[in-house]
Amino acid sequence: MPEPEPEPLLVLDALHSTPARRYLSADPVPDHVIWAILDAAIRGPSGGNRQAWGWVVVTDPAIKTQVGQWYREGWSAAYGHRREQILAAPPAPDGLSPRSFLAAEHLAHHLEEAPVWIFPVLRHAAGAGNPRLGASIYGAVQQLILAARAYGVGTTLTTLYAGHEDELRDLLELPGDALTMGLLPLGYPARGRWAQPRRLPLGEVVHWNRWGATRHRR
Repeated sequence: MPEPEPEPLLVLDALHSTPARRYLSADPVPDHVIWAILDAAIRGPSGGNRQAWGWVVVTDPAIKTQVGQWYREGWSAAYGHRREQILAAPPAPDGLSPRSFLAAEHLAHHLEEAPVWIFPVLRHAAGAGNPRLGASIYGAVQQLILAARAYGVGTTLTTLYAGHEDELRDLLELPGDALTMGLLPLGYPARGRWAQPRRLPLGEVVHWNRWGATRHRR
């Protein structure tokens, strides 16, 4: 069987058609694809070019089982306990729609089935009080997501396990100063399509020079 090759995509086409993918197949993602995705990620921004990051690839079922339990705790606390309320609400462009809720719920209950997980990890961040410390890593994370898109691999960035950061540090045997900056479960999409996500109109969220000052889009 020929090895998967990336799909040629114009940058703006990829940027406009890479939604969160939460229905993921258990089919394996080849190692060379994982390496290629990570190679694109590390070309992303790094404040001061410090590159104080690491990328932990998880395929171990035992690790997944433990983290999955923590994740579902976070899911229940943040969203799961409001299930009936959310599903009864009419869809809104500025909130969690019933459809999005069901997709996120599916991920919470099937997280371990995603064949590959990647944790972006930042050194010297554990216990730091500056919320912007190392935020440039998220540009690299977005490059990972776009590279995955080119290979037909879906993912989403999530942090619902974060109430167990200290335990996760021990589980992954991270350095004591390290902090995970998110979790990206990767897999070939089992449902849905690559499509432009719904967003509020641009004119409602863009401000010129001062908040509330608008400009007509030409």
